[in-house]
Amino acid sequence: MLRLLQVSVNGQARVVAWNGEDDARIVEGVASVYDLAQQAIAAGRTFAEQLSQSTLGEVVDLDAAAREKRLLLPVSHPDPAHFVVAGTGLTHLGSADGRDKMHKAAQSAEKPTDSMRMFLMGVEGGKPKAGEAGVQPEWFYKGDGSQLKATGEDLVSPAFALDGGEEPELAGIYLIGADGTPFRLGFCLANEFSDHVTEKGNYLWLAHSKLREAALGPELLVGDLPDHVEGTSKVIRGTEVIFEKPFLSGEANMSHTIANLEYHNFKYDLFRRSGDLHVHFFGTATLSFSEGIKTEPGDVFEIEAAPFKLPLRNALAVANERPVSVRKL
Repeated sequence: MLRLLQVSVNGQARVVAWNGEDDARIVEGVASVYDLAQQAIAAGRTFAEQLSQSTLGEVVDLDAAAREKRLLLPVSHPDPAHFVVAGTGLTHLGSADGRDKMHKAAQSAEKPTDSMRMFLMGVEGGKPKAGEAGVQPEWFYKGDGSQLKATGEDLVSPAFALDGGEEPELAGIYLIGADGTPFRLGFCLANEFSDHVTEKGNYLWLAHSKLREAALGPELLVGDLPDHVEGTSKVIRGTEVIFEKPFLSGEANMSHTIANLEYHNFKYDLFRRSGDLHVHFFGTATLSFSEGIKTEPGDVFEIEAAPFKLPLRNALAVANERPVSVRKL
């Protein structure tokens, strides 16, 4: 499967093409994956077709690049304000046992929670027939491209945050064409870092809890995503793994199709502005917070999942307090 990466080589960002097995090579003639995508769209080609017209240069040692923290975000925009970061929740089924318990709890409760109602709506209407729109999912905004961190970089929690916890999942990357068409560039591993204590305090604080940084894995996986994706999420404190659990993704493990999630994101005109990039987080069912883990600065989040070859690793840091005052003119 074709993968595109952005790697710092001799202090300069370069685009790298890799099939996951053979040598990873620099793509000559382009400065970024964004530029390569623009060229492909203008020519009416796929990424693979565009690369067949490109020159592949020197070999890049990706293991060395990872050790030296030279793996960059898989895609970036020259103006981060035009890189929209958003996502959907309550989209994953979890285990069959968990689903059964949730259904029974919802059916037996006189007033099921809004979250449970949203989940069940997705189970019943999140996978519509071709050509039809399914039920809309929960949706949230995380910020713009300035909030995104590459593997090896710290995820910085604000001083006012009550928690900083991982959310291991997959994300889709999109570029809006000249006529407003969203083009899916590919998929990447992601850590949709959030403040779960704030969210738990009141579900109406979900919007606040999601305004945090997030991390993207280094590989942009081009083409279709496997129906079943299985990975592992870890939290490492010093030399000890304090949390380790598998997580599932892909449509076989979701209550919505990816197409339905995409439709309900891009149905809004403001999200089809030519030249904008989008990253859309697809949700998860695995959190260390749910297992009683309280993260601390210095903890390392590690996320791996096939068919991705390279892990996503980020340490937790906390920002210094930054007082804010409003002045009148």
